[in-house]
Amino acid sequence: MSQQVETAIFAGGCFWCMVQPFDEQPGIISVRSGYTGGHVPNPTYEQVCSHTTGHTEAVKITFDPTIISYADLVEIYWHQTDPTDAMGQFQDRGDNYRPVIFVNSDEQRKIAMASRQRLAESGQFSDPIVTQIEDAKPFYEAEEYHQDFYKKNPARFEAEEGLRNQFKKEHWEK
Repeated sequence: MSQQVETAIFAGGCFWCMVQPFDEQPGIISVRSGYTGGHVPNPTYEQVCSHTTGHTEAVKITFDPTIISYADLVEIYWHQTDPTDAMGQFQDRGDNYRPVIFVNSDEQRKIAMASRQRLAESGQFSDPIVTQIEDAKPFYEAEEYHQDFYKKNPARFEAEEGLRNQFKKEHWEK
C-alpha cells in the first residue's frame, strides 16, 4: 500500500516551539524547521535574524492525509499561536516571527480561510485575527542544529515555551 503525502507550512514564532505539537500527531511523516516567505535564496539563521531577507521561521510538515487532515493541522496550528499578534509571537519579536499559514493549493487556501473566519467569528479573542494566509514560497531547511530542537535541548526548549504555554492555558485550554 502506497502512502499518500502532502505538505503544510506554518509560521508561528520560533520554529523550535512549532515542531513538537505536530511531530507527536498520528499521520505525521516529518516536521522540518526552516525559512520561507522571503527573497533571499538559501538564507542562514543569522541572515534571517537580521530582518533583511523577508523570511520567517516556519515548519514544513509532511503528512499522510488519510490519517490526519490539513484542516486538523490548521486547528493544531491555531492552538500554538497568538493569532492577534502580527509583530511576532510571545517573546520572539519581528517580521521573521510573524504568524503565517503558507498554502500550496486552492484547497488549502479554502480550508485555512474558512478556519480563520470561524476563529474570528467565535468571539474567543477581542482583538482581530491577523494571521496571514499566503501562497507557499520556496522553503529552505534550517541548519541541522535547529532540527528537532525539543528533543536535542529539552531544558532550553522548556524555557523557550514559557510564555507560549501561559498563553495557551489562558486562551486555548478554556
